[in-house]
Amino acid sequence: MLPVNQAEQIILDLIQPLDPAQDGETLSLLDALGRILAEPIASSLDFPHWDNSAMDGYAVRYADVQTCAAETPVTLEIVEEIPAGYQPQNTIQPGQAARILTGSVMPAGADTIVIQEETQRSGDRVTIFATPKPHAFVRDRGAYYQAGAPLLAAGLRLQAPEIAVLAAAQCAQVRVYRRPKIAILSTGSELVAIDQPLQPGQIVDSNQYALAALVAQAGAEPLLLGRVPDQPEALKTAIQQAIAVADMVLSSGGVSVGDYDYVDEILAALGATIHIRAVAVKPGKPLTVATFEIGNREQGIGAEIFSSSPRTMYFGLPGNPVSALVTYWRFVLPALRKLSGLPAPWEPAFVRARSLNTLKSDGKRESYLWGKLRLVNGEYEFELAGGSHSSGNLINLAGTSGLAVITLGETQISAGDRVQVLPIE
Repeated sequence: MLPVNQAEQIILDLIQPLDPAQDGETLSLLDALGRILAEPIASSLDFPHWDNSAMDGYAVRYADVQTCAAETPVTLEIVEEIPAGYQPQNTIQPGQAARILTGSVMPAGADTIVIQEETQRSGDRVTIFATPKPHAFVRDRGAYYQAGAPLLAAGLRLQAPEIAVLAAAQCAQVRVYRRPKIAILSTGSELVAIDQPLQPGQIVDSNQYALAALVAQAGAEPLLLGRVPDQPEALKTAIQQAIAVADMVLSSGGVSVGDYDYVDEILAALGATIHIRAVAVKPGKPLTVATFEIGNREQGIGAEIFSSSPRTMYFGLPGNPVSALVTYWRFVLPALRKLSGLPAPWEPAFVRARSLNTLKSDGKRESYLWGKLRLVNGEYEFELAGGSHSSGNLINLAGTSGLAVITLGETQISAGDRVQVLPIE
């Protein structure tokens, strides 16, 4: 069995990110929400676009107001009113001011804003009762961003703030990475569809739904290939179909050492290179990681190869529901981040939390216990999910927001002690 960190490094070293030239597509701005930029963005606009006021008040020459005080106020002539969207028509001369609103263009000749709370207006005159700081409340053109400089970097996932920036920069279309295609199949003759009545010994294929949801949540495109019985030929055909259409394949079940666990054998027969067969992790020890290069992918029953990636990654996840999800969070998700075009680091970002419960392990493998991670008064707390922590108990996984880690050789973390926790979105 490989140590967890070694398995993680092997996986990340195997991943070849999508190519920005071959794997990019141009989308309208709103359609690009959640997608990853395939090329850097620059703008021809300065931000702010012009010198403007940060407050409601009066645009003045600092030289005219630098000696103002309540006892020695200065009165200026108002020569113009400048609302938002208006182009000033006058140059402010000595002894003059312009009424100005927040965001409005600074008039020529003015260099300072006096906020209206420190003034009193009477007709076309305004009296200033306090000296502002030089250049007060003036936002200079280009102070936030100068035209031609990098605006957004390639590899950035576009969320609402980035969409707002691109809209302000008048980028109606952007080039993003395509969504990676992730084939998902479940193995096991005991599996049935969600709408099929259960017979003795049968179980619903929940892994297909869980993995599809996780893949979609990560911004990739799940390709649901259904359930495959424990029959070598059927499994071989399913894997051939999967590697012909996908950048990555996730199968669940069939990777242990049972009489009906055929995945590793079939992968080898199809020309895959198997890099990992087991990891010292609990739950999730029987994890298979393999790669298909272009040549051996073309064994896919004569099907056209739809993925442009030169390599297809294959993850054979355990069949137990909790094991499948834990191995996805710990090993598959970092690989998917790198594949998608996101920049490093791709590894999970653990946090330190105070455990509200005593956590136990046999110490033989790195163990992951699921529960709720909360930020309370600036400190993370971890609360263990109630009930059995069996890899087959999917029920108490509901509401999980963190996986507490008990390292190899460690058998107990006492309540109140700190523990490493992997946050779950």
